Amino acid sequence: MSRAVIYETFGGPEVLELREVPEPHAGPGEVRVRVTAAGLNPMDWGIASSPEAAARFGITLPSGFGYDLAGVVDEIGSDTTGFTVGERVFGGALGRAAADFAVVDTRAGAAESLWHTPDGVSDEVAATLPIAGSTAAAALNAIDLRSGDVVLIGGAAGGVGVFAVQLARLIGAEVLGTASEGTFEFLHGFGVEPVAYGPGLADRVRALAPGGITAATDLFGAETAETALALGISPDRISTVAAGPTPPGGVRATGGIDAGPDDMTRIAEAVRTGTITVPIAATFPIEKIRDAVALQADRHVHGKVVVTL
Repeated sequence: MSRAVIYETFGGPEVLELREVPEPHAGPGEVRVRVTAAGLNPMDWGIASSPEAAARFGITLPSGFGYDLAGVVDEIGSDTTGFTVGERVFGGALGRAAADFAVVDTRAGAAESLWHTPDGVSDEVAATLPIAGSTAAAALNAIDLRSGDVVLIGGAAGGVGVFAVQLARLIGAEVLGTASEGTFEFLHGFGVEPVAYGPGLADRVRALAPGGITAATDLFGAETAETALALGISPDRISTVAAGPTPPGGVRATGGIDAGPDDMTRIAEAVRTGTITVPIAATFPIEKIRDAVALQADRHVHGKVVVTL
């Protein structure tokens, strides 16, 4: 037997239970990971709290919890290549990450992915990378961000935002980031010019960037995308990740699934060299999963929340 976080009804953190479950095993093309850390994301509690969201991801009850994970390969199925027992890895297992063991399909075209964890990157940090890193990369790829651009990033202090602003800076762009005033100092530490979201955003952006912005990505809703349109930015240089399949004004809707094949390797290497910093706000043992999810769902935490096993 092994442990896994399970929920049988939709709801808040109170529906999550740590239970004894049968130990899973790797089949053909699969790898079993002994999980040591699971990074939390808004989509995790969004799926657990909403039947509609769960349906979009093909999740049915009862279900496991979480996606992002890191750990060690401890079992390899037949016809599996590219991994060996004992290797440190990180990746995703939809609805199965918060568990002692997670089986990941490594075959080409699979919806899940697994990468080798670079030496010098802790499992706690590696477990924060898959969703946030791939989503940030996809959002910037969609607008063809280039050196010399002045980009407005909506939701800059969020879990995806902290990756997006750093990736944009590495590309050579000047970054303005929307956020609450309580996060301004936090964003200054990443070389970002923060700007308060809400009514009057366009005027505040004009004041901070009198030469104009050249691109934008909205990581939370549609306010930043709508502002960029109002400032005259072409829709093909504006992207959204959380405004639904038909965002305003024909701007580009994207998500982590659209990240390039080498983006996650590039991000992990940047973390290893210290050119990307991953702020971890809090770490909880798996027995405190409800407390961890409650903190992450509050949306006022600066940085990632990680569960350890």
